[in-house]
Amino acid sequence: MGTNGSTMLEPLRQGLPPIDPAAVSSSASCALPARYEAVRGARKFTSRTLAQWELDERFDDVALVVSELVTNALRHALPADTPRDQEPPVRLHLMRWTSRLVCAVRDPSEDSPVAGEAEDSAECGRGLFLVDSFSDSWGWHPLAGTLTGKVVWALFRLPPE
Repeated sequence: MGTNGSTMLEPLRQGLPPIDPAAVSSSASCALPARYEAVRGARKFTSRTLAQWELDERFDDVALVVSELVTNALRHALPADTPRDQEPPVRLHLMRWTSRLVCAVRDPSEDSPVAGEAEDSAECGRGLFLVDSFSDSWGWHPLAGTLTGKVVWALFRLPPE
């Protein structure tokens, strides 16, 4: 199950996923506009990328997590007055290592993600619980240097090739 415990915070403060970045074999990213239609675009991008990497069998879990992370960025990390036609403020990154896949969503907010308290009948408020349930681990870190914002990531273990 997922964790964002302190054992992973040190490499994350440096902006790295919780595994050796030198071992990355493939990566892809796309900018997402400040519109909810961006979630559909993120799912299509994820589908195309996983197909190229021959990871189609992981699409359902990965796409659900990508959808939740992008939705959270659009819903909670953008100021209400964000212009819808400006430089896309949210970015999706997919990174593949031999035995791991990381989905990372960058947004301009410096606020930490917070798991909501959802009523049983509520239609929203469970995003991070779903991320935790469908990924092997997840976490977040502030962007380093002169960049403002944060990255929320989810890691999936891949079967041996």
